[in-house]
Amino acid sequence: MATQLGEAKSSIELVISWEALPADFQLEDEPVENTGQPLLAGALRESLEISGFIQPQMLIASNFGLCATINGQFVAKAPDWVYVPSVNQVLGERKSYTPNLDGHIPAIVMEFLSDTEGGEYSFKRTYPPGKWFFYEQILQVPIYVIFDPNGGLLEFYQLENRRYELKQPDENGRHWIDSMGLFLGTWQGTKEARTGYWLRWWDEAGNLLLWAVEQIEQERQQKERLIAYLQSQGIDPNNLQ
Repeated sequence: MATQLGEAKSSIELVISWEALPADFQLEDEPVENTGQPLLAGALRESLEISGFIQPQMLIASNFGLCATINGQFVAKAPDWVYVPSVNQVLGERKSYTPNLDGHIPAIVMEFLSDTEGGEYSFKRTYPPGKWFFYEQILQVPIYVIFDPNGGLLEFYQLENRRYELKQPDENGRHWIDSMGLFLGTWQGTKEARTGYWLRWWDEAGNLLLWAVEQIEQERQQKERLIAYLQSQGIDPNNLQ
């Protein structure tokens, strides 16, 4: 399956086809550069899983190859986090994902800035293309997020007229994602011995989607309040039938 993409500012015509990852293909991306990136990606998935958001047909992954073939040359990029609403086949393990061949185009891709110079903003068109160009022009992912874990800056880009436009957050500093029915924003605190900025989810009513440790603490506090109330009414919680 192939499609043609005409460049608005260039006479170059790109022929895009959707083919599976070759068995001997090596991703150009370097290994994860610090221990914080897997924690950030895992935390995003954890709260979605606990809240019951994740369904079997969805694909949520990190450092995972997204594939396309451009003018006969195979390209794969591994975003730090990706969400695909629906895949054609539910598999226990995947090595890569080719949009249109394997299912829907990703709804969101995220890149976490590291201490070294990255290609998150690269619009390089020649082979191998830059990440920005690949997500925007080839895959046409509706939402592209670039997050700086050190400074807490969240850049939220939305595809409009085939170009990414930077969007400003709402009064709470969050961005509404219609395809997920959730807000995305930043949060500062500690998880798994990492203190700093995190990306978090909020539901439509503004409730934070909790991590497991937060849910356990919330349940503990609710239990303590119930015990205190029963005792104030002269009821021994240990003798309840």
